[in-house]
Amino acid sequence: MLLPVVLMASAALPGLSPGQTMPGLRGEFLTGRPAALPEAASGRVALLAFGFTYNSRFAVEAWVGRFRKDFGLNPQVTFFEIPMIGGMARLGKWFIDSGMRNGTPKEDHEHVITVYGGTDPWKQRLEYRSPDAAYLIVLDQRGIVRWRHNGTFDEESYQALSGQITALTAN
Repeated sequence: MLLPVVLMASAALPGLSPGQTMPGLRGEFLTGRPAALPEAASGRVALLAFGFTYNSRFAVEAWVGRFRKDFGLNPQVTFFEIPMIGGMARLGKWFIDSGMRNGTPKEDHEHVITVYGGTDPWKQRLEYRSPDAAYLIVLDQRGIVRWRHNGTFDEESYQALSGQITALTAN
């Protein structure tokens, strides 16, 4: 009788595609406040930049840095960097969060959402392949996925991202 439950639990989740509503994700802002997506982005177009390894921060920072340069002053737009921390690293939560707070300007603490645990389902949803890549999602004002990409920063993909943001904020 337990076999069907085990098989169902191990079934792969489908990838998260444009047109789908973003599933709920809970974590904590660097300020220590609880964070929930897509609610934290509600009413704004949002770039979500997920990273699954320490080295993925370089890809995440490259994407977010350019995004902020182009859209940082637009009140219709926001972004969130989302370090996804699994495995034994969760035991170092205090140390990890402290290091991130020290390395992140205070005005950006509400733009970083740390998520401890539950990384495997998100790896499936984002079709995780490369450990050091950034996994990007653009949400519209209602929390619907409008664009997805993964990888290191490249100008051609950034132009596609920029076009999506411009189109979504033109209304």
